[in-house]
Amino acid sequence: MRTAGGRSTRALAGMTRQSADSGLDEEQWCAERRTQVAEYLAGAGMTHGDIGEWPAWHVAPYASVWAIESLKSPGSVGWWVICGDLPTDYVSAADIRHPREAVRAIALRWREIVPYLERGESHPIITIGNPNTFKTLAPLLKARAELLANCAEDDTEWPE
Repeated sequence: MRTAGGRSTRALAGMTRQSADSGLDEEQWCAERRTQVAEYLAGAGMTHGDIGEWPAWHVAPYASVWAIESLKSPGSVGWWVICGDLPTDYVSAADIRHPREAVRAIALRWREIVPYLERGESHPIITIGNPNTFKTLAPLLKARAELLANCAEDDTEWPE
């Protein structure tokens, strides 16, 4: 398991049963995540520029963050998308300039959603899952949010 800077990560190690010794082809995994991001954005009806050729940050096979080019400001990041062994989600890059900040923002958003899901209610603004899965999704989303928040706060996980 490596971040883009080549450091190992402990924060996300509990996300899946697949081990680092599983023979994972990191390049293939990243290519598959890039395709997943493209399909997600298309399904969401988002117009955007290029998707980064390589994740801005990743810990294969758990999570990856992708820079999405802005159409309003070509050459600039307009969105950050996270995908992997967690829900695919995105945040605007208007006030978020680094993938670490994107991870932190997504973790905070997921923490905000969890109490609604636990009550079996839809969040007033953010759509995730469907009402039939809210109570099952809540503990999973909560766990992913905590892992991401911990990772975002761990200075050893982010190369300078």
